[in-house]
Amino acid sequence: MSETAKPSDAYRLPTDVRPKHYDITVRTDLVKETFEGVVKIDLEVVRPTASIVLNAAANLVLTPASLSTPTVTQLAPIETSYDESTQRISYTFPQELPKDNKITLRIGFAAPLTGSMSGYYKSAWDKGIYSLTQFEPTKARRALPCWDEPLLKATFDVTLISRAGLVSLSNMPALATPAAPQAGDEALYAGVEAKEWVATKFETTPPMSTYLLAYANGPFAHLESSYKSPLSGKVRPLRIYTTPDLIHQGQFALDVKAKALPLYEQVFDVEFPLPKLDTLVASDFDSGAMENWGLITGRTNAYLLDPNNPDMRAKKQIAGGQSHEVAHMWFGNITTMAWWDNLYLKEGFATVMGQSIILDKIFPEWKVDSEFINNILDEALALDAKPSSHPIEVECPDANNVNQIFDALSYAKAASVLRMLSKYVGEDKFLQGASIYLKKHLYANSVSRDLWEAIGEATGIDIPNLMDNWVSKIGFPVLTVTDTETGIRVRQDRFFEDGPAKPEDNQTIWTVPLGLLTTSQPGQAIVNNEAVLSEREAEFRLDTSKPFKLNADTNGVFRVLYSPERLAAIATEAAKSDTLFTLNDRMGLINDAMALSKAGLLKVSAALNLVYNLREEKEFLVWSGISSNLGIVLSTWWENDHIVELLNSFRKQLFAPIVNKLGYQYSKAETADITQLRTLSITQAARGGDPVVVKELQDRFAKYIAGDKSAIPADLLTVTFHTAAVHGGAEGYEAIVKIYDHPDTPSVKTAAIRALGATPDSELMEKTFSMIRTRSRNQDVMYFFYGLNQNFKARKPLRAFFEKHYDEFVTRFEATFTLKRLVKGTYAGFSAEKDREQTEAFFKGKDTSRYDQGLAQALDGIKAKTAWIERSTSDAQEWLENWEKTSTKL
Repeated sequence: MSETAKPSDAYRLPTDVRPKHYDITVRTDLVKETFEGVVKIDLEVVRPTASIVLNAAANLVLTPASLSTPTVTQLAPIETSYDESTQRISYTFPQELPKDNKITLRIGFAAPLTGSMSGYYKSAWDKGIYSLTQFEPTKARRALPCWDEPLLKATFDVTLISRAGLVSLSNMPALATPAAPQAGDEALYAGVEAKEWVATKFETTPPMSTYLLAYANGPFAHLESSYKSPLSGKVRPLRIYTTPDLIHQGQFALDVKAKALPLYEQVFDVEFPLPKLDTLVASDFDSGAMENWGLITGRTNAYLLDPNNPDMRAKKQIAGGQSHEVAHMWFGNITTMAWWDNLYLKEGFATVMGQSIILDKIFPEWKVDSEFINNILDEALALDAKPSSHPIEVECPDANNVNQIFDALSYAKAASVLRMLSKYVGEDKFLQGASIYLKKHLYANSVSRDLWEAIGEATGIDIPNLMDNWVSKIGFPVLTVTDTETGIRVRQDRFFEDGPAKPEDNQTIWTVPLGLLTTSQPGQAIVNNEAVLSEREAEFRLDTSKPFKLNADTNGVFRVLYSPERLAAIATEAAKSDTLFTLNDRMGLINDAMALSKAGLLKVSAALNLVYNLREEKEFLVWSGISSNLGIVLSTWWENDHIVELLNSFRKQLFAPIVNKLGYQYSKAETADITQLRTLSITQAARGGDPVVVKELQDRFAKYIAGDKSAIPADLLTVTFHTAAVHGGAEGYEAIVKIYDHPDTPSVKTAAIRALGATPDSELMEKTFSMIRTRSRNQDVMYFFYGLNQNFKARKPLRAFFEKHYDEFVTRFEATFTLKRLVKGTYAGFSAEKDREQTEAFFKGKDTSRYDQGLAQALDGIKAKTAWIERSTSDAQEWLENWEKTSTKL
């Protein structure tokens, strides 16, 4: 039987017996770097059975299990077996367990605390270690035996025993009464009476999935705030914890959490159900952050901000991340997907709510709905355009492979589809539907149709018919627009990044809200949000002699292809100071043009011409899209020195005038747009090699390393360090190493890591490679890889380094999300057929099951760029050479 044909019970736990309540006691020894404990699980017997099957990872040492029933104090199994491939332990008992009987399973467990960033693990700081959990998606089984599936919710009592003087945290508040040992657990409480150890018992949780269970122990300091529920008037404490040396950087994240919680309660009309909400910031963390109920966790650069020198990019990252995790307190925690194939129900919703709808209410000046287009929608479309993409609702029967679907499709595409739906039905109705959905599934599990039916109830629209193909089918459409005598004809086909869809890959018909923008008689924009394309092609009446465009405000999850003549007319309108097209429209036009040129549906010269026509643009986010798309062209033709040189000249001419206008000084009084436009322009001009900007940044770096930290504003740390690494030789490199060893903030450290990958010197590159292996935190390795991949001179050496130490990386990151990131970070930059062949040859015969999707996406990307180069090199070169001849030199 093939893997896809396996019955579901080959992957899912039997449901004859289900957990109702866990009583967990964990003793953590940070000196010996070990933990041990016991779990007592109250069970519901759904069907009479003599066997119990649950999850336990191989790292746990388990004591013999025993059952207690109303008639038997201890019932030992007659047979115990373990399947390492499924991480399941099976117990067979001498008699059948009757239905509905009160039964408790008891198992002891122990394991070392490792730096795996998975399960219950250790994190290091300057004065020692501390411990914390990371259980999503299937790593609770690395900390205790349990039913480690999202459907199998239960309540939890947690008791943590630790050395005196440390802080213990869990999902719920600690009880005032010290924990006392139960019969059989006395050994875990050794030293408690002598006050060398402390036992902390926490309140009982609501019903929840095991992946949301959390606890931690260490020398934590905290900041405290609170919020008042707009629904009940209750005041709940809010805290942020981390080590004492970092806690002063936690205030901004705490403030965002205090602002976000009452907003979520209002829009969902469901009160936050726990008595507190903590955030724990860790120095070693695999993902960005994790939404454990009542105890959010995350890495330092996801939550910490220097209050004396904050940078805008970090502020936005922290605010969006904190708001995203708070959204999960409802979407994911109160109502949980039934299985991981519906991961998007929580991640897509948390992304659109946390990083757009709610964040916009907290920071309206940030224009986060517009930023969504560049940062989330375009990322989703770029990944979904690959042949190796997958549907939002993706089959993932084997829990061993769940890590792979934590990608831009489950997050960004799902969020983009939900945003499109919200814009189509109206945000108020959309949120009303979300509220209905939550209330119908409080403390329960759900699937896609539950959400669609709830939004349908709020809107009166057949939402399943509208949305099913967007989540169940792979890909998205490109809409081809042609003029007719009475208006336009619109045709939909599946979009691929490497060329037109083949008939066999072009079967899906999406229901597409067109967002048709036309012009009224007085010359005002009119948007028809009711126009929908639900067939292969259809005609729509409008006056084509006046400006129009599809996908008004770039709300839709599709690309739009116009004729060259129509695109030129749209570009002319977009460049006007009083244009009909909004900021969102102009951003979408740029992103579409470059993606369509990559796919061979539009000349790259047309995309470059659109960019050049917008050179008088004032908005940061349009310029951000321009810089990203020029970066895509550069990264494709990276081995063509002539085109790279021309593109760098093009970048300099576009961005250096903005630098001249805005200068290098930041002001608290200026808008967020001006701050970000200054940073972007300096970055682009410097990376394009503008000598004036490079010299300015080198001078500032010299002052910085001489002790004047004010010489580099926080927003310029990344580009200044990068410039020092590129132009500063060994002296600049070693100065950055010292900064890396003693960073003032997480942002400083990340900027230093990326800069260490930017050196063009091969000997210095080898030092960076050595640093990755010998003295980098596991959580930081991906930043090293990203910095190296962006350095054209380092791409091939990075590949050689990764392949030489492949087995080491697999072992080091086996249980984390990091391995797939390293694979993509190593190979996605290549754009020649020989590189694709070499990549395939290296991985042939290897077990790629934990990252095969990321590898396939990297290979698809190489193939698409190879085709783009073959198709468009002469066109790109001709346009750039003509621009260079005719443009006004700086």
